[in-house]
Amino acid sequence: MGKCSGRCTLVAFCCLQLVAALERQIFDFLGYQWAPILANFLHIMAVILGIFGTVQYRSRYLILYAAWLVLWVGWNAFIICFYLEVGQLSQDRDFIMTFNTSLHRSWWMENGPGCLVTPVLNSRLALEDHHVISVTGCLLDYPYIEALSSALQIFLALFGFVFACYVSKVFLEEEDSFDFIGGFDSYGYQAPQKTSHLQLQPLYTSG
Repeated sequence: MGKCSGRCTLVAFCCLQLVAALERQIFDFLGYQWAPILANFLHIMAVILGIFGTVQYRSRYLILYAAWLVLWVGWNAFIICFYLEVGQLSQDRDFIMTFNTSLHRSWWMENGPGCLVTPVLNSRLALEDHHVISVTGCLLDYPYIEALSSALQIFLALFGFVFACYVSKVFLEEEDSFDFIGGFDSYGYQAPQKTSHLQLQPLYTSG
């Protein structure tokens, strides 16, 4: 019962991670955020690998899944620092999320809750094929939305890491105690008994 509950809990957390990653992937596609798109894709594949390893009792897959979660936590921590401009990071100067290929920002910048977008016409700041906008009235600015999204990913990843380690440990213990040969049992090893090469067979005679 305990083993089943651990596996079921891990599968449930993996499903939550999968839903959260797909939701984030959609909004990153809308904002042309290529670096998060690539990271989300790898995360989705790792979560699917974790679900497969849990269902099929594959401890190696769970170990790979847990190792990826460590990298995933680090990546999301970087995203939080980037959008909150911790240290030397600056959204106005660094375009890491788009691999420096465009000036696109997060989709939530123009589509956040309560945001009112006003185009600034004939602005000298506008580059070629780009326009300047003024965003006002947002109930929650887009850097905080992105930071909260990354915080949720970290929360799910930490719980997934703990349960992945627990379930993989259970699987490894079961593999160690499994009888691969078939000559061992719970009472210990018993040496085979010597039998005579000459076998006695009944002799039937007619009267």
